[in-house]
Amino acid sequence: MAETLTISSTATKAEKYQELIPQIKALTSIESDLTANLANIAAALKYGMDFFWVGFYRVETNNSSDFDNQVLILAPFQGPLACTRIKYGKGVCGKSWQDKATILVEDVEKFEGHISCSSFSKSEIVLPLRNQNQILGVLDVDSQELNTFDKTDEKYLEEMLTFLY
Repeated sequence: MAETLTISSTATKAEKYQELIPQIKALTSIESDLTANLANIAAALKYGMDFFWVGFYRVETNNSSDFDNQVLILAPFQGPLACTRIKYGKGVCGKSWQDKATILVEDVEKFEGHISCSSFSKSEIVLPLRNQNQILGVLDVDSQELNTFDKTDEKYLEEMLTFLY
């Protein structure tokens, strides 16, 4: 597999995702290790889409079904240093985990309970990482611009996450 991405610099957002998806699918189809796949997806999204920060958080279960004893722990990412632990229901990531739903945030300053890992982050999209009905973590993507993310991002990012299981 090639170790470079091919993305047209003049393509629209949807076209960039359409170019990126088969490359990510090819990367993940030949590798069975989840950590390796998460790392390559984070890098492909960071550099292919020119996002500020892209990363995964995984649910740490501590052998308990009690959400008070569970946290999201930082997993493979690309970008500046990040928060390492996020509680259930806290911030955008914890809320996405709790709601089992994608959350689009146009302006992070207006999201009640937002956890600021970087003052440069202005908008965000967080998607739950699921294996059937179980949430195993989240994909967090940040931008330095307001209103970066929309239904196009949601559609293609959700599709990419299906390659993991």
